[in-house]
Amino acid sequence: MSQDVISPARVNEIRVNKITGQAARRRTFAVISHPDAGKSTLTEALALHAKVIGTAGATNGKSNRKDTISDWMQMEKDRGISISSAALQFSYRDTVINLLDTPGHADFSEDTYRVLAAVDCAVMLVDAAKGLETQTMKLFEVCRQRGLPIITVINKWDRPGLDTLALMDEITERTGLLPMPLTWAVGIAGDFRGVWDLKRDRFVRFTRNNSGANIALTEYYTPAEAAVSEGNVWTDAVDEAGLVLDSNLSFDPASFYAGKATPILFSSAALNFGVKELLDTLVDFAPPAAPRPDVAGALRPVAAPFSGFVFKVQAGMNQAHRDHVAFVRVCSGIFERGMVVTQTRTGKSIATKYAQQVFGREREVIDEAFPGDVVGLVNASALRVGDSLYLEDPVEFPAIPLFAPEHFQVARSKDPSRYKQFRRGIDQLEHEGVIQVLRSDLRGDQAPVLAAVGPMQFEVVEDRMTHDFNAPMRFERLPYTLARLTTAEAIDTLGLVHGAEVLVRSDGEYLALFNDVWALRRVEKNNPDLTLLAIGTQSRSGS
Repeated sequence: MSQDVISPARVNEIRVNKITGQAARRRTFAVISHPDAGKSTLTEALALHAKVIGTAGATNGKSNRKDTISDWMQMEKDRGISISSAALQFSYRDTVINLLDTPGHADFSEDTYRVLAAVDCAVMLVDAAKGLETQTMKLFEVCRQRGLPIITVINKWDRPGLDTLALMDEITERTGLLPMPLTWAVGIAGDFRGVWDLKRDRFVRFTRNNSGANIALTEYYTPAEAAVSEGNVWTDAVDEAGLVLDSNLSFDPASFYAGKATPILFSSAALNFGVKELLDTLVDFAPPAAPRPDVAGALRPVAAPFSGFVFKVQAGMNQAHRDHVAFVRVCSGIFERGMVVTQTRTGKSIATKYAQQVFGREREVIDEAFPGDVVGLVNASALRVGDSLYLEDPVEFPAIPLFAPEHFQVARSKDPSRYKQFRRGIDQLEHEGVIQVLRSDLRGDQAPVLAAVGPMQFEVVEDRMTHDFNAPMRFERLPYTLARLTTAEAIDTLGLVHGAEVLVRSDGEYLALFNDVWALRRVEKNNPDLTLLAIGTQSRSGS
């Protein structure tokens, strides 16, 4: 009795086809914006339209709306801001959406930068009344540096705001991107009636449903029908959109992928207006998971054996277990729960028995994942932000740079008897990348110096030390505002300089701290051979 035997070549072909097919289904993106532009509300609305939650929440704390799934920390709920990134995965139109919510506050730029290292596209959310704000532009520059295509969503069109053409001019002048509308607002800001869907040439009329907690009631009309029902409001919208189209031509995917143009959509995330159109745009035009460059610039094919990198480590998401999760972006191959992978930095093996898919704070066990997906490895305590992982074929992906800190405070335990909890908490928060930790012989391990990009990071540290580690602490502010990378030789030199000090970061780097730029310039002038490098010119080693 004969039996068909599948050749190894055929087995490999089947495997490659499976991986490339699954990678093509993935859309992995981040939402970036200035604080209070509606980012977490949009994240919630996207999940609602994909039917993975029943009702949408908002960060404004209204009693008739639930907490947002992406803002899970108590401080986020209390303040109505995002201070920690969150990962959400759901399916829509046979496409797997990996949405990485990012902190909007400038004090948490490092966390946002790490997330942007793990995505293939960004949605830039613009407040209709404020246009392109400071933090939005900073994040846009990061996207430009990383070559990320950007979809622009003009949000809060249900409130009074700027003129549509003025917003298009601002986008062109300040970003250099050509606005290419996919939808256009019908009705001025504050009188949001619907959008002109240019791709399908139809009027999409929205009606508020249950204060925005449910999907908006939607009706579709032909342009002729819209002209009758909306009158001048419709013709004004068509005329305005026509001016932009005449200048920039119609939407061109190649220009979008090349970073020369940005699709434009209008929405009100709080009312769930225009959200489905954004989801459709992500499915139709956002880039799928693609080969990623390693440190040498060589592209790792998506069908190569498994590889990925850690872009975030977070503890305290599950209060019942007090565990921590390493978030891994899958870059190539198939991730299978239980597989043993190699950590590039140390060469050691890492077991992946406890692998989970994360939906906000909720988790479920995941058995396999594909390029573009995010896997949560639970209690993989050896992993650090920036670590590369691989199976079979070694690879190292570019490290994630640390930002230059501008705020420095000495941390001390309020209760000496809880010193062990204090040390464990500081080490864990440093491990997660919440704070940078510096040490000196002068203060010893009992009083580490915490370095932050923004002062709100200290509030997060104090809150988590109290509630997560039961180790209340106090701060003593230091006068330094500048930091430079230096060497051990600078310790003796700067020890004699007023307004300067050398501390050692946990990764072994020496940091020279200065009160102000004048102190730095005096040292540079008097010690021209001293090594003083701007932070950001070197990357995090992951140690």
